[in-house]
Amino acid sequence: MAAPRTVLLTGAAGGVGTLMRELLPRYGYELRLLDLVPVEGAPDAITADLADKDALRAAVRGVDAIVHLAGISLESSFENVLRANIEGTYHLYEAAREEGVRRIVFASSNHAVGFTPRPRPGDPLIPVDTPRRPDTYYGLSKAFGEDLAQLYWDRHGLETVSVRIGSCFPEPTSVRMLSVWMSPADGARLFHAALTAPEVGHTVVYGSSANSRLWWDLSSARALGYEPRDDSERYAEKLVAEQGELDDSDPDHAHLGGPFCTSPPMWPR
Repeated sequence: MAAPRTVLLTGAAGGVGTLMRELLPRYGYELRLLDLVPVEGAPDAITADLADKDALRAAVRGVDAIVHLAGISLESSFENVLRANIEGTYHLYEAAREEGVRRIVFASSNHAVGFTPRPRPGDPLIPVDTPRRPDTYYGLSKAFGEDLAQLYWDRHGLETVSVRIGSCFPEPTSVRMLSVWMSPADGARLFHAALTAPEVGHTVVYGSSANSRLWWDLSSARALGYEPRDDSERYAEKLVAEQGELDDSDPDHAHLGGPFCTSPPMWPR
């Protein structure tokens, strides 16, 4: 696929959105920004709710592709997750279909498979086709998003790369994150690959850096042309000294989703 010129970035005021606002333009993209709240330093950004179908369709009109990061990114009530993540993503796909947008990069999450047992040293990497086992309503909404993307590919020919993001922060903050961390620079590399790879249909990939402690298989991401360059191991000594290695007897460490499986962090709004 030829590199798209104009990309709608939803969730532009969020954590990953803020990072991508800086990094994606370096690949030649002109970003159109959208969020529920004003985007700091971006007076031209669109402030709109995903439930506002007219505003959403106007935001989508004329773009070449969409990077969809908007929504609730922690656990919340089912009603909140339903409105923001499930109905909101549906509204986005409908607007894209109506306006003829041909590709979406969907921010899925490792929490769509969060109750998958955590690999131990020597275990095989978790494949991308492992059965979905969401750990929260949040994870359930990401599983829905992947199925919605498959439906819109099969029925309407709208392509999607669903990226099961691990943890995209400037640096990892926990020992668990050493296995699932995606550096912002690698995140931009992966989104760029997802936007430009030819004939993706609906492709699901894991989103992380090339971590020495990696838990999942990055082969489907690499098949898009993604070449991660970072490794969380340079942060390991400090984090392990502060927190200790993961404890196999601790329920928080038993599954891929970590604490989301036991006491998930709650959305503050």
